[in-house]
Amino acid sequence: MITRICTVFIEIVELEYKINLLKKELIRIAETTSLNNHETICCSQRLDQYVTIYQKLLMKKKLKNTRTINVGISSSNHNSLIVY
Repeated sequence: MITRICTVFIEIVELEYKINLLKKELIRIAETTSLNNHETICCSQRLDQYVTIYQKLLMKKKLKNTRTINVGISSSNHNSLIVY
């Protein structure tokens, strides 16, 4: 369980790093070419893909944390509490 959490955390950190690099690259490309340039569009699409993966990973992590917290609280009480 700990290993999976660490892996997800590392993936999130790596994605954040890559997203920030792509943002800077996109700005640089757009400034030196144009917003309609093929290279700008490709970089923007690549950035979109990384952002989508990042969002899905965060949602997945959030759902796992919610389930873990819910199960932990349910086992000690008979009331369920979902923490977001």
